Amino acid sequence: MDFDQAFERLIGNEGGYVCNPADPGGETNWGVTLRTAREAGYTGAMCDLTRDQAKAIYRDAYWNRAKCVQYDGAIGFQVFDAAVNHGIGQAIRFLQRAVGVADDGIVGPITLSAVRGMPSMDVLARFNAQRLNFYTQLSTWATFGKGWARRIAVNLQYAAEDA
Repeated sequence: MDFDQAFERLIGNEGGYVCNPADPGGETNWGVTLRTAREAGYTGAMCDLTRDQAKAIYRDAYWNRAKCVQYDGAIGFQVFDAAVNHGIGQAIRFLQRAVGVADDGIVGPITLSAVRGMPSMDVLARFNAQRLNFYTQLSTWATFGKGWARRIAVNLQYAAEDA
């Protein structure tokens, strides 16, 4: 899977403009937070961020920085989606826990070898279990948990299709 395919899937989990005071991420558009947009050089109002601008931010800030091309397509998408939702370091730690290596948040040869040495579906199921477990421990679970659980359900369907 390439970035364009991964983005189309990801954007289905994200939405348009949102400014929910209960969301610790704050103001977002297309799932891009104000902070991430500013770090990427976007200076406009968040409600004016276009889908194409969001796509460029996702490519640079998440897909490239998380080095999603180093995994097979199924795993690359899941790491990308988690990086957007949890941050890159946390996404890598989920992956490392899923494959049973030290969870330092840095992908090196040990992590890559463990990922490649396990059947993809096993990695994907364990990875999403890590994400779901993490979500349930958040103080905002009562507010956002239903949506997060749906996100994992959709991602498990993608995993079954991709693996």
